[in-house]
Amino acid sequence: MSLASVVCLWGCVSLVACSRSTPEAPAKAESAHERPSTAAMTAAPAAAMESARVGAVAPDFELPDLDGKLVKLSSFRGKTVVLEWFNPGCPFVKASHTKGSLVDTAARHAKNGVVWLAINSGAPGKQGHGVEANRAALQTFKLGHPILLDEQGTVGRAYGAAHTPHLYVVDAQGTLVYRGAIDNSPDGEGESPTGGKLVNYVDNALADLAAKRPLSVSENAAYGCSVKYAAK
Repeated sequence: MSLASVVCLWGCVSLVACSRSTPEAPAKAESAHERPSTAAMTAAPAAAMESARVGAVAPDFELPDLDGKLVKLSSFRGKTVVLEWFNPGCPFVKASHTKGSLVDTAARHAKNGVVWLAINSGAPGKQGHGVEANRAALQTFKLGHPILLDEQGTVGRAYGAAHTPHLYVVDAQGTLVYRGAIDNSPDGEGESPTGGKLVNYVDNALADLAAKRPLSVSENAAYGCSVKYAAK
């Protein structure tokens, strides 16, 4: 096996290894007033990242939190991990975190040992970017989990993250088992759709994992704002 193959299979250099996925085109900047974070807060990209697929091992990555501490996905092997694509300026994120399904979902599952990581793949100058804006969100939304910065969008694109919020569940073996919406309330407000029942897909996925049964839903379409990726 070549050295390049070994790196692609096992490595996570700076940001990660292996990627081909390109979600929707980056949206036009909505806010250019945030101070870009310093170079020290941004992890340099590796050559590529493997594209995420439900049922396959989740691509490993390493990203800085708001204090510059690097957080690596594979360091949580043995625990269930939820990845939430995040943008504090997105109206859907605000609604879901203030009156919708994301108000207490992370905190409830943290009591059972589930690791929750928010990821902001917004580029400098885009809506919701910047350390200060995300620090404020930690307080406003009373978040007890870290927000990781993916300014170059390498991780977001590899995972196919197209919206905020966009949720992913990785099981204790490191397999991606769910990708999609937090719930079936497309305005993010956590209210039952007309004539239907509110379904929190992440709650259900985690319950299925805990009961060691197949997931009732493993993938669906996420709703929300477009992820504010840097132009390629």
